Amino acid sequence: MGDMGTVEAQINQDLKQAMLAKDTVKLNVLRSIKSAFTYAKVAPGASAEALTDDEVMVLVAKEAKKRQESADSFMQAGQPERAKAELVEKAMIEVYLPAQLSESELRELIEIAVNGLSEVSPKAMGQVIGAVKAKAGPAADGSLIARLVKERLNQ
Repeated sequence: MGDMGTVEAQINQDLKQAMLAKDTVKLNVLRSIKSAFTYAKVAPGASAEALTDDEVMVLVAKEAKKRQESADSFMQAGQPERAKAELVEKAMIEVYLPAQLSESELRELIEIAVNGLSEVSPKAMGQVIGAVKAKAGPAADGSLIARLVKERLNQ
């Protein structure tokens, strides 16, 4: 296909603008996303030098998740300022992600998955989470899915 994924192209564009604007926070965030892309392209078993939009989304979602996890750690360590900085970066990254599914949309997917079970019990948690993640893709937060599935299976 030769032409770069739309999201990746957008990130490259924004990176140039952040450089011109001397926006160091955004610059660092975008550089970290780009380096994640670079690693993915040279990783063992990488299929091509270009990433599909789906692969780009997964990487971008991982970068957002890293920021959330860092923010949570900083909050637990009593460092709200550093946590806030991480969340600012997460917000910059989420611009490139598809809109996240709402809790009610996720609950619908969970119901569909639960209806397909032979026996509804907390033992089926992994199976249900897997089914919901497969349908929702990067448009859903894994920890939110896990919490909702747990609630549903423990009813």
